[in-house]
Amino acid sequence: METDTVDLLVIGGGMAGLSAAAQVAAEGGSVALVEKGDRTGGSARFAGFVWTTPTVEELRRVNPDGDPELAAALVGGFGEAVAWIRSLGVECRPPVPVLGFGRGHQVDTNHYLDTCERLIRDRGQEVLTSTRTRALLTENGRVTGAECLLPDGSPRRIEATWTLLATGGFQGDPRLRAEHLHPQAADIGLRANPHSQGDGLALGSAVGAAFGAKDAGFYGHLMPAGVSLADPARFVDLALYYSEHALLFDTTGERFVDETVGDHLTTMALLERPGARGLLVADARVHREWISASYVEGIPGVDKFQLCHRAGARRAVADSLEDFASMPEEWGYPGATIRDRIEEFNATVSAGHATNPGRLLDARPLDEPPFYVIEAAPAITFTFGGLPIDTSAHVLSGAAGEDGHGRVPGLLAAGADAGGLYRRAYAGGLAPALVFGLAAARTALTESPEATAGH
Repeated sequence: METDTVDLLVIGGGMAGLSAAAQVAAEGGSVALVEKGDRTGGSARFAGFVWTTPTVEELRRVNPDGDPELAAALVGGFGEAVAWIRSLGVECRPPVPVLGFGRGHQVDTNHYLDTCERLIRDRGQEVLTSTRTRALLTENGRVTGAECLLPDGSPRRIEATWTLLATGGFQGDPRLRAEHLHPQAADIGLRANPHSQGDGLALGSAVGAAFGAKDAGFYGHLMPAGVSLADPARFVDLALYYSEHALLFDTTGERFVDETVGDHLTTMALLERPGARGLLVADARVHREWISASYVEGIPGVDKFQLCHRAGARRAVADSLEDFASMPEEWGYPGATIRDRIEEFNATVSAGHATNPGRLLDARPLDEPPFYVIEAAPAITFTFGGLPIDTSAHVLSGAAGEDGHGRVPGLLAAGADAGGLYRRAYAGGLAPALVFGLAAARTALTESPEATAGH
């Protein structure tokens, strides 16, 4: 079996893995990157904003149950991470507000990912695609690399001072989704690359790594139910971001969540409702101000309702609330009940009273006809539950949540393989992958696994 030795072995070639490998290569270190897909980039190729909250206090407000040290490291490292992107000659536009509580930059993500890969190769380092990782290598309790399978099936042993798990989480595996998220999660749509199937978690667990909280949740969006997501172009085109200004009803005809706190949170809530589907109702005002308008500054607006119509989604335009009573029986929703609940909602907010569920950020009535109705379902982008890490990207051992657990010597994690940052909350996906990918690179360049084994 062919054997190589490098400073850093990176397993997974998405945002976190490519960032780490490129940084090590740029600093003169030796690196090998292994990606099981036929190209690098992962789900980062479908995203375009690097963002998080502007302050630690704001991140703690929207994500109160996440690890406070990781939160501080994310916010504190964000500026340096943006500077790294720009240092590679990649366009990173001026900051704009995101989701009402965040701030970040539109980035040519594909240019960034390709630039990282080119830097690695130009420095004489190796990028292996269509290559699977069979097992981590260990010696005296320390991770020392991995045994991989090349595209032709032949084994390749890569020894490394440090090994980084950056395979992207487990959202691509229906069984793991059902086990760690919700039984209905096995059947939800995937708005991500299909290769992130829990490889990093399995590899880490096999050498003593802890696993994060099972109820950490996931990041995703409401999408039109029953519409294929096989074309990645639909991940953004059909995402029903405007749900924050609409009303969402489950199959019993009831609201069950404050929609205004974020489409990504509503998505998690809908997963736990009967059938994991619901009717999203907006009026003419919401259509004008949100459905067909720009969602993020700098991104041209498109009419989401028309896009869903052309995609074959179950949808309708009602000229009045009375039309809800005539909802087709095969849809499986009590239309008259939904009509009544909308009327009750409108009367309550018009009188200045609180609704139940609440309506924190947009308490205006939905009373301007016509009404736009789309059946929505949750779709997943990446998981939050991963291998707990510290601020230097070391993977932690022992039971999750226990005080004093140590590190797995020689092992790092970043991106969606790393857990602890978010717990049923979200403040950016590319930013944590970038920040902790670069943290992993710094660790690989400056630390000895033996020196940190007892921490």
